[in-house]
Amino acid sequence: MVKGSNVATTNWKIRGPLFTAAVFILAAIGTGSSGAQEATQHAALQGDQQSSQDNARSRNQVRKPGNVAAVAATDSLAATSEIPAKKPRSAAAKGPYYVDFRARTAASYGHAFVWFGKTSEKKVEVAGLHPAGDEVPYILGHLMWVPSETGASYGDLDPQYLTANYRVYLSEADAKKVFAHIKHLQATSPLWNAQTTNCTAFIGRIASFMGLKVPFHLKRPEEYVNELKEMNGGRQTVQLAPDSNS
Repeated sequence: MVKGSNVATTNWKIRGPLFTAAVFILAAIGTGSSGAQEATQHAALQGDQQSSQDNARSRNQVRKPGNVAAVAATDSLAATSEIPAKKPRSAAAKGPYYVDFRARTAASYGHAFVWFGKTSEKKVEVAGLHPAGDEVPYILGHLMWVPSETGASYGDLDPQYLTANYRVYLSEADAKKVFAHIKHLQATSPLWNAQTTNCTAFIGRIASFMGLKVPFHLKRPEEYVNELKEMNGGRQTVQLAPDSNS
């Protein structure tokens, strides 16, 4: 019995270290297996996240052309919905006829006159009151009345001499009345005087007939035309009163 116990004790002493080592080995294997499983799960989780990001990026890339097209369509719609700029009205739209109050340089203080005609034609008519002849009638006209002329004078058709102008447009019906009045003034203005019946007074009578406000006539022609325009607010159209006549 003692002998058997010794054998058993001996076997335990031999097996004890082996058993302990086996326990540690199994524990290590178990721990390694668990760590491997966690590592595998972590890798799988990262793979799923990367796959989700890739899928989201792929979807964004797929949507991008559509978004660009939508933006382009929106820009196109905005462009087409913009209000177009108003085109400036042509002279013909303001009235088929005109009277242009003008001033030009001269040997003295200048000359005032009018152009009148049809906007669609290059031909113009000129009316203005000035002394008949050269320097002598002009000098005498500052002291007395001298014979006059009422058509175009030298420089009236040359744009390089122009110092001021104010053009007003008329309908055909009103133009007939105004043009008739101009011709009436030409036919009934035989005299010129620097203080009374001068060039600015002459065009002022035309402007008054058209219903425009007029400055005092004793002004230099350039100043007179500019003030005429200013006094009437630069208006470009005129409509005569129904009872206006020549």
